[in-house]
Amino acid sequence: MFFKNKKNKKTELDVSNINETISILKTILKIVSILVFILGIYILTILFKELHIKENVITVLKIISPLFIGFFVAWLFDPMVSYLQKKGIRRTIGTTLTYVIFLSIIGLIIGSLIPLLGDQINEFVKMIPNVFNEIKEWINNIFSKLNNIDYIDMVTVKENIFTRLETFGKELTLSLPELAITILKALFSGIGNFVVGLIIGFFLLINFNNVSDSFITLFPKKMQNDTRDIFNEINTSFRRFINGAIADSTLIFVVSSICFFIGGLKAPLLFGLFCGITNIIPYAGPYIGGAPAVIVAFSQGIPTGIFVLISIIVIQFLEGNFIQPFIMSKSTKLHPVTVIIGLLVFGHFFGIIGMAISTPIIGALKAIFLFFDEKYGILNYEKQ
Repeated sequence: MFFKNKKNKKTELDVSNINETISILKTILKIVSILVFILGIYILTILFKELHIKENVITVLKIISPLFIGFFVAWLFDPMVSYLQKKGIRRTIGTTLTYVIFLSIIGLIIGSLIPLLGDQINEFVKMIPNVFNEIKEWINNIFSKLNNIDYIDMVTVKENIFTRLETFGKELTLSLPELAITILKALFSGIGNFVVGLIIGFFLLINFNNVSDSFITLFPKKMQNDTRDIFNEINTSFRRFINGAIADSTLIFVVSSICFFIGGLKAPLLFGLFCGITNIIPYAGPYIGGAPAVIVAFSQGIPTGIFVLISIIVIQFLEGNFIQPFIMSKSTKLHPVTVIIGLLVFGHFFGIIGMAISTPIIGALKAIFLFFDEKYGILNYEKQ
């Protein structure tokens, strides 16, 4: 009897050791799976770079960009059209009504923005000599107060600054026509793609509720339910990203408008709205949105121009480094550090386009991974 109890105790001890070993192995497996995932992403980026896949992909994307624009427009407006459909309105009528509202808003914005910007830019071009004279006078006043500083030749420093200002003024005057032509070409090309995309989007939106179902039927029947669930998770992740982008742009619009109003800029709400809209574009967007405001501000006067310029720099610094990562982390359920690292990695390998798609792609990958983890318990070993 005594030996039998001792044998049972030894058996229990062995089971405990086995469970502990399995737990350690599972932890190691978890770490290895994460490392393999990171290594796979790294290998893919190297292959993209070495095989010049990125250039070819970008060229193809530019050619078929209207299709993506149309699909995005249809996807964006589908909830509104679906809501109208639930209220008894046919999708064709709902799509038409949605497009009328959308195009009316765009028409009002463009109609009020272009005349004002055109007049202010013309006025600024005419005032360029006066602007530089005012800058010189302002620098003269500063240096007149610094003449008593020893060991620094203020006259030489001032002459160097004036020489650079004159060179910059000449280069700016000569480059303005070429720059205007380049901007107009890019603008008309973008408008053309956008118009074609809107047309494609209109026809997609009419039957958009059947698009995902038609795509899912391409998969085997046993995979269709899981595929539908994955699509729903990805769709939710993308809509969270859009909500975050709208919240971020709205905040930039409000803060910029307030700063422009305090600085005395003409039409502060209009320029604030333009900054908010262009803020969606990473890196280049803030400069595109801030340039017209700075031009108009300097045409009004040096103090206004300097105040608006500093305001835009400060706002965009805070937005890019703190506000956007925080808002995106809350909307996409990603950690702010993950958002920042995603922007850096995708921006390094794929430029501005990579930065624009980094957060939604990471959010979609997270949604897919969590779906399989919840279904099969890949990492959640406590459920097993």
